[in-house]
Amino acid sequence: MTRRTLFIFLSSFAFTFAACAGGKPPVLLVTSTDVPATALATAVLDLTATPAAGVPPTLTEGSSPATPTATLALDAWMGMPVVPENVSARVQEIYLRGQGLGNNPAAFSKIGDCDATTTWFLGEFEGENYSLGEYQYLQGVIAYFRGSYSRESIAVQRGFTAASVLTPLWADPEQCQTGETPLGCEVRLHRPAYALILLGTNDVNRPEVFERNMRQVLDTLIDEGVVPILATKADNLEGDHSINVTIARLAYEYQLPLWNFWLAVQPLPNHGLQDDGAHLTFAGNHFEDPVRMRAAWPWRNLTALQVLDKIWRETQPTP
Repeated sequence: MTRRTLFIFLSSFAFTFAACAGGKPPVLLVTSTDVPATALATAVLDLTATPAAGVPPTLTEGSSPATPTATLALDAWMGMPVVPENVSARVQEIYLRGQGLGNNPAAFSKIGDCDATTTWFLGEFEGENYSLGEYQYLQGVIAYFRGSYSRESIAVQRGFTAASVLTPLWADPEQCQTGETPLGCEVRLHRPAYALILLGTNDVNRPEVFERNMRQVLDTLIDEGVVPILATKADNLEGDHSINVTIARLAYEYQLPLWNFWLAVQPLPNHGLQDDGAHLTFAGNHFEDPVRMRAAWPWRNLTALQVLDKIWRETQPTP
């Protein structure tokens, strides 16, 4: 069996994973009146609020990114802001290392499953089918990273887990070298300065290996001078939030940005989830429309832009 045939064979079975079982989520405009629009605005718009009491401070300067200096409480991640308030010195170091290696400062990559595909995640920002409403300041970050929003990342595929992006059999044989992983291939071809990591939903069947694989993902990106941006997931398919706990703990330990997307969707009807408890409720990216903003997907795209804007601006050298 050739690499290309094997790749097609594996891809044909990717739909069996939890988050991507139904392909593209249906266009579902949330019309529930369970949560008033004013309550949503109050609860969600303050995306850089101070974390809840009890959240441990940032790791101290000089501490190893591989060794935490304190234990992160199991529920501490729930109070961490959607958009990180600060960028650590460690992030600055990774970014500058990447610039020395030739990474493109105006490029980012997506690493994840079907919820990271350009069809509904950020791809529209290459065109004009969106409206920012009160978030006009995001035009700067949209213009700066143009080209990355619509890029079909080699490290994104329906059904992907943290193990998948590290497995050469999942790499596209037409673009990747023999023995190259999807993650390594994406980094080599795109040379991004940043990477949005949207993994975990499809890891619910083997959560015990998720942390090990995520560490390898983070170590690979850091070695290549790519700043990893970790995102919590909206669902709780594992039943105990253990995957989000792991994601937050790794961000804390490695001193990396955490995009706490889970918190952004908590005020939404059904916490932004469809009846299957896995897919996000869908609507277009018109951030001034209160009906659309009752769905999760506009918040996913909006907060992704806000996180990119924050990390991009704070990693740029001071004039």
